[in-house]
Amino acid sequence: MTGEKFTELVEIMRKLRVECPWDKEQTFDSIKASTLEEAYEVVEAVDEKKYSELKHELGDLLLHIVFHSVIAEDKKLFVIDEVIDSIKDKLIRRHPHVFGDVQVDGAKDIERNWETIKLKEKGRESVLDGVPKNITGLYRAFRLQQKASKVGFDWAEKRDVWSKVIEEINELHEAEVNENKEHMEKEMGDLFFSLVNYSRFIGINPEDAIRRTNEKFIHRFQYVEKRMKEEGKDITKATLEEMDKYWDESKRDEK
Repeated sequence: MTGEKFTELVEIMRKLRVECPWDKEQTFDSIKASTLEEAYEVVEAVDEKKYSELKHELGDLLLHIVFHSVIAEDKKLFVIDEVIDSIKDKLIRRHPHVFGDVQVDGAKDIERNWETIKLKEKGRESVLDGVPKNITGLYRAFRLQQKASKVGFDWAEKRDVWSKVIEEINELHEAEVNENKEHMEKEMGDLFFSLVNYSRFIGINPEDAIRRTNEKFIHRFQYVEKRMKEEGKDITKATLEEMDKYWDESKRDEK
């Protein structure tokens, strides 16, 4: 049943590529931004636990996978069956403890095997190869650290990671006192990298954390705007004390 529905979706996309002027014009480049947007909308639905919306967002993302595949088919690059075979074969290869006779002792062994297999099958020269350049800097730092840790390049103790965070804060402050802008930027980067490392050690995804804080800031600031409008006040002429009063009010309401 699932296979039939998927085939029907592919056929719909093929028909659109022939009969719809807009779909016919699209290229990998013209839809790539929308593909990224759909992926973010999936994440947003998960973050907000809107699972009915998640169903629709996953459908939109699936459409883009099919869309890219049909464009590739038109260009005689590959077909959708090869996309499916590629991921199916990869899952089997990278899970030898499930589909083979490899013995593992927990998740860390599995992660180490995964990276070893990736290095061999892709002919990569570095464990760090394969982390996309276009993802956010925060998440890229997280993934680079994860990959290095899977082959044993990592801090031994969490307290040492925290000490590194404090060290970087002090070095940033020293650069700021000396008014060395270039040095400040370097130290700020080092501080972010250390904080990402610490977040990894305590089991927090830094991208999820900053997204949540961004949404919290939006909610609280928009509350300030709403309350000031209710009071007939212009926020552009408000004092910080006035805005802080409503900000604190929004925090109390959250509790």
